[in-house]
Amino acid sequence: MADDIVLMETNADVAYVTINRPDVHNAFDEDIIKDISDMLDVILANDEVKCVVFQGKGKSFSAGADLNWMKRAAAFTEEQNKADALKLAQMLHKIYTFPKLTIACVQGVAIGGGLGLLACCDVVIADKDATFGFSEAKLGLVPATIGPYVIAAIGPRQARRFFQTAERFDGATALRIGLVHEIANRPEDMEYLLHCTLKEVATSAPEAMITAKKLCMDLSYKPITEQTLESTAACIAQARAGKEAKEGLSAFLEKRKASWIKA
Repeated sequence: MADDIVLMETNADVAYVTINRPDVHNAFDEDIIKDISDMLDVILANDEVKCVVFQGKGKSFSAGADLNWMKRAAAFTEEQNKADALKLAQMLHKIYTFPKLTIACVQGVAIGGGLGLLACCDVVIADKDATFGFSEAKLGLVPATIGPYVIAAIGPRQARRFFQTAERFDGATALRIGLVHEIANRPEDMEYLLHCTLKEVATSAPEAMITAKKLCMDLSYKPITEQTLESTAACIAQARAGKEAKEGLSAFLEKRKASWIKA
């Protein structure tokens, strides 16, 4: 991994991935993209981990693309630019489809690719003073690689506005349009809200979480057809016959904690 520009720490069943370039507001470059992608592979192989928390070191979550990276890209051919952009697209897709729960804790600025990263996460907690924006249009660019995930998060109606105006907006607006789930009104509230989420995760069955996440992705924006009825019935039938459901129901009836609850 490149000079500790991305840090990873595992605490019990939670992995913390921290972008560690506070001097440039955690701006993205090709090394950060590779490091995050590689770390996700390591986390996926760790059966003990149920959740990944993404953070930014210092004042900001991520200010988007690194200026030096953009300068290098300006000299690329169209094919080289496509190959470069594809690496970011693949990393974002890996986060979006990651089987385990993903959480983003956002402070300061979250712009461009940084905003795309948080849009890929299952849960987003943001400081009330955080600033968001899709700045691409002001640079003659478009938020293409992050587009699918942002549109899935906020819908095409909101995206059509913010992609074109490239305006900055605050945490209250991000909450209203569905980009974030919780707002921390004080610095200490961020840690508290994260703690509350992780406390709930600790009581959820890991395989059920994975299946539930896949279910959300499979059903999103799809018409409810006969095939949908069949597939969802099959999904719950398989879950009911599984070890987790049998253990969960037994624990409920016996008024004890399920085996996956460690504390």
